[in-house]
Amino acid sequence: MQHVQVRHHLDRARDFLKAMDLLKSDLSGHRYSAALLAVHSAISYSDALRTGMGSGSMSSEDHRQAAQELRTLLAARKFEKRQGVDRLEKLLRLKSRVAYASDGYGLDFSQIVQQAERFAAWAEDAGKQLSVEGWRNDRP
Repeated sequence: MQHVQVRHHLDRARDFLKAMDLLKSDLSGHRYSAALLAVHSAISYSDALRTGMGSGSMSSEDHRQAAQELRTLLAARKFEKRQGVDRLEKLLRLKSRVAYASDGYGLDFSQIVQQAERFAAWAEDAGKQLSVEGWRNDRP
């Protein structure tokens, strides 16, 4: 059953990423939407990896705790390429500002999109290298 949940999170992550990609060409008109999709893509990739590595908890309350759990799970598997977790933490710190701030002052929307793309590439590689059950290698 775990592989079904991994696929669910992975499909969602890729869907958010693809939608973000469609919007990134017009960040002046869709910058909040693209940035929020970027963050949610990263969260779903994290959920897919954590589920695939045996995490039993998928709480939507504290995603920063999820990032720490991902770091711990990667360390337990002796996966040394953990820089993706740093990117995830940066994206998660921006989530509330992107979703709820009254203005975008100080937000670099193109940087948020770029960080999400880099996190997605890292997560895709990590899922494959760790042989996460349910990880499909048919990236869109």
